[in-house]
Amino acid sequence: MSFVFPNSQSIPVGVVIRKSPGVTRWAKWAWRAIDMLPGAGPADWTVLRRDGDSTEFHAATLPLELYVSDTEAYVHELRTRQPSIYVVLSPNAASTDIPWKVSLVTASPYEAQDYCDSSEVLVEKLPMPEGMQAWVGDFVSRHHEEDAFVKRKRRNWRDDDAEDGIGDPRISKDSDVYSSPRRRREALN
Repeated sequence: MSFVFPNSQSIPVGVVIRKSPGVTRWAKWAWRAIDMLPGAGPADWTVLRRDGDSTEFHAATLPLELYVSDTEAYVHELRTRQPSIYVVLSPNAASTDIPWKVSLVTASPYEAQDYCDSSEVLVEKLPMPEGMQAWVGDFVSRHHEEDAFVKRKRRNWRDDDAEDGIGDPRISKDSDVYSSPRRRREALN
C-alpha cells in the first residue's frame, strides 16, 4: 500500500558513484557520489566509465520528491551559495563487491542532517543543476507560506514593587540571604 502526498512532485534522479583506490591502508577502496543524472532511467550499478583503477557507476535511479511540508527547507537550500542535492548511501549487506546502496535523494538539508546523525550512512552533497533549481524554485513559489512572526507575550507580570525571590519569607534572618557563609555566621553570633 502506498500513500501519495497531495501536491507533491517527483523526478527520477540517477546517482553516479566513483570507486577509486583508497588513500590509506585501512580502506582499499573509496566510494563517493560524484554526479547526478536528472530524468535518468532505471539502473543497477551500470558501469559508465573506467579510468585506470577508478570506475564510475550509474548506481541507481531514485525519485527526488518535493513535499509541501518541506518548503521551508527548500527555501533554505535555494538561498545558499551553491544549492545542492543530498544523496544518502547505506551499507549493502547483500553484496561483498559493492558495499553501498543508494537509499535516498533529497533536496532538503534538514532531512540530510537527520541522516548525518547516524554513523552507519554516508551523506554526499552534489551541486544542484540550474534546471533543477528552477524546478524546486517553482514548487516553492507555488506552495511556500511564510510563518508570521508572533511575539510571545509576557505572562504573570506584576506591577507592584515587592521583591520576589530573595529567600524564603517563612524563615526570618537578620542578614542578607545571599551573603557569604562567614558573614552569616558572624551575624548569627
